[in-house]
Amino acid sequence: MAGNSHGHTPAAWTGVIIAFIGFCISGAFTVLAQPIGVVAGLVVVALGGVVGMAMRAAGLGQAKPHNRAGAQPQGQAS
Repeated sequence: MAGNSHGHTPAAWTGVIIAFIGFCISGAFTVLAQPIGVVAGLVVVALGGVVGMAMRAAGLGQAKPHNRAGAQPQGQAS
C-alpha cells in the first residue's frame, strides 16, 4: 500500500477539503438548530465530490493503471 499514491492528487485534496468545510458548516448549523444551514452544508459536501470528479476528469487525478488484457496484477499467482 505504501508504494502507491492513493489520494495524493490535487483532485483528491481539493474534493476532501471542500467536503470537510461542508461538514463543518452542517455541524455548526446542527448545533444552532438551523435546518437551512444544515442543508446548505450538505450541498457543499456534495459539491466537494463533484469538484473532485471534475478535476479528475480534467487530468488532475491519479492515472488509471494500464494492464494488458489477461495479465495478472503483481504479487498474485494464478
